[in-house]
Amino acid sequence: MAITDLEQRLARLEAIEAIKQLKARYFHACDTKQVAGIRECFAPGRIELRYGRIGEFTDREQLVDIFSELACHDHIVEMHHGQNPQIEVHDAGHASGHWGLYYYLIDTRQQTVTQLAGFYRDTYVCRDGQWLISESDYEVASTQIFALSEGLAKVVFAGSQAPAELDDPGKQAR
Repeated sequence: MAITDLEQRLARLEAIEAIKQLKARYFHACDTKQVAGIRECFAPGRIELRYGRIGEFTDREQLVDIFSELACHDHIVEMHHGQNPQIEVHDAGHASGHWGLYYYLIDTRQQTVTQLAGFYRDTYVCRDGQWLISESDYEVASTQIFALSEGLAKVVFAGSQAPAELDDPGKQAR
């Protein structure tokens, strides 16, 4: 009985670590604009992603398409920092997690800097021994937008969520 308990505890710890590595791969793929790497972090087939102004997606190809359109430009420099993971393993094939995100964007063309903080609520599935994201919600908690000019940063907005006219992801690609 003790061996079974130990095996279950070890399997739970291994699942938690695999999910942490999954999320780290996702953030790294976003920052380095590795579209294939982003795709590989999500379950194939129907998924549910709700990313605020970025959009809502029901399959990973939709997410990859919008990411390519908005972020895959030399003038968009991003850093995603995931933190404080709280992961609950429900069984050998299902888990959920809550993450903090600190996001930093430099738009060298618009000469702006945007810092967001918020929270992910994720659902994970394990398929063929690999953990994947099957559902994800992101909610913005704080935003700072700075305009850069003459070597100075001027605060454009500081608060919870900026108005759409100040923080429109579609403007990045233009």
